[in-house]
Amino acid sequence: MSRRLLALLTSLLILLGSAAPARAADLKLSAIQLLPCTEEDPGNQPDVGRPMGASCFVLSGEVDNPGRRPVVDTDVYARILDASGEPALQNRTRVGSIGDVAPGTHPFALRIAVPAGTPGPFDVRNAKARGFSAPVRSRVDEGDDLLPLEQEIQ
Repeated sequence: MSRRLLALLTSLLILLGSAAPARAADLKLSAIQLLPCTEEDPGNQPDVGRPMGASCFVLSGEVDNPGRRPVVDTDVYARILDASGEPALQNRTRVGSIGDVAPGTHPFALRIAVPAGTPGPFDVRNAKARGFSAPVRSRVDEGDDLLPLEQEIQ
């Protein structure tokens, strides 16, 4: 009985030890800009008789992956403050996902919906990106790391 238990525990340890954990990687962001979406932008939705809505903005800049391997499932975090210094996105610092980042410096862009009527200009602070060494979410196809609207603003 004890040999069976020992064999079971050993095989369980081998199985658990073979799965590589996905380690988090912090990436640097630079040249950050927050600009209103253009009129032609498909993410820009005009206020159609709605008293409350959202204004479309594009957060863009450059992301630097100093490592040798791609960083996957990368999320962008930032504090976006309005003209009075209050957070434009209440209780939220994750502003979106930029998918996979190959080694080196690359441009990125993502859309942000800011509540309509929030006074600008906006100040972007503490912008950073964080991804993983291995996928942490399921993927439909290889290369499907951005939503179609996000692919259009790159």
